[in-house]
Amino acid sequence: METIKLDIKDTLKFISKDALSSYETKAGICMDTLEKGTGLGNDFLGWLHLPSSTTQELLDDIKATAKTLRDNCEIVVVAGIGGSYLGARAVIEALSNSFIWLQEKKTGNPVIVFAGHNIGEDYLSELTTLLKDKKFGIINISKSGTTTETALAFRILKKQCEEQRGKETARKVIVAITDAKKGAARLTADKEGYKSFIIPDNVGGRFSVLTPVGLLPIAVAGIDIEQLISGAKTMETICASNNLSENPAALYAAIRNELYQSGKKIELLVNYQPKLHYFMEWWKQLYGESEGKDHKGIYPSSVDFSTDLHSMGQWIQEGERTIFETVVSIEKPNHELHVPIDEENLDGLNFLANKRIDEVNKMAELGTRLAHVDGGVPNIRISVPTLNEYYLGQLIYFFEKACGISGYMLNVNPFNQPGVEAYKKNMFALLNKPGYEEASKAIQTRINE
Repeated sequence: METIKLDIKDTLKFISKDALSSYETKAGICMDTLEKGTGLGNDFLGWLHLPSSTTQELLDDIKATAKTLRDNCEIVVVAGIGGSYLGARAVIEALSNSFIWLQEKKTGNPVIVFAGHNIGEDYLSELTTLLKDKKFGIINISKSGTTTETALAFRILKKQCEEQRGKETARKVIVAITDAKKGAARLTADKEGYKSFIIPDNVGGRFSVLTPVGLLPIAVAGIDIEQLISGAKTMETICASNNLSENPAALYAAIRNELYQSGKKIELLVNYQPKLHYFMEWWKQLYGESEGKDHKGIYPSSVDFSTDLHSMGQWIQEGERTIFETVVSIEKPNHELHVPIDEENLDGLNFLANKRIDEVNKMAELGTRLAHVDGGVPNIRISVPTLNEYYLGQLIYFFEKACGISGYMLNVNPFNQPGVEAYKKNMFALLNKPGYEEASKAIQTRINE
């Protein structure tokens, strides 16, 4: 089997080989820090050897539970926010038919929809309307069971499921993925008798896609989770090397940190495969939440090309030169479609006649990379042989490992997220949640100033 490949030649106009070589020692230190668990956040390193430690027993249990949901549901709602849903959604949308939501009766798998990742009244109202008279189930993903967005959605969906399908059937089609012993979601699961899976204590949400958090929804969608884990396991082995030139995750971490030090403050993750849109969203959380600390960190953004070339292309080509691009390129698509000949040729596209659509796409990619590099935008390219479970597993682990190394290179704790609590405190105070009385008074005073 092949592996994903990292191409850095279009960064070497912007950083010197000597500067990059200087990261050899630093990368080794960061790798050792991860492996020995001596760095900041070392109680959240369970993802590091997760692929190689995932048991067949766990995979079989997940697949059996997924079959129960597939056999008894037309729709499965995944309730979660942040890392509790983004990883699953990234994989499902990357590997499913783009129009699966119109084809549920043809595929044999339930349609997967998502809730608990916003507080949109219209969204939830429209979802509950969709679910009326449907055989639906729920995967509730929450370590605490009290995260506002997810808990709100689950409260509404649980009630609807029980009313429509009866308590006994609801008990069979509601699954909890939560803490092993504590929290509201655990208490509810035990009380109601739901099938449950554990979120490992030492795996943070944004690194959890290869745990039951991601694997169960992915399996329900009919995707091969064993191949996903196998690909991640391959990359775990490759990325264990302390040699910078042999470890693509360490090399990627080194390049992006050197670009950051040279003034490139924004990284655009680029794809030319629209199925990867939510993979980009997963990546943004992974790097934004891991590195945005102590007033430091590359700002992670993403673009879908060629679509966004018609909206963001001008800024990327000629805007402030504080950006670099990392292009994820799928070498071989899963389908083949050719441009037909048109006798009238009113659109002027007969010069493309008989070419594959992917050839046109690849030339758009190459032409754009050349133009952007000429315009002062460094480019990193990650080539993926084809879009399947095995290679997507590789890509997931590659980015996770690089994120841990990169965070330590930046001298931040890549595994905490203290900044996300600030908005919650204000929101709870404004909603008069018990225990937030003093904060509520302070906020009201501030508002009235």
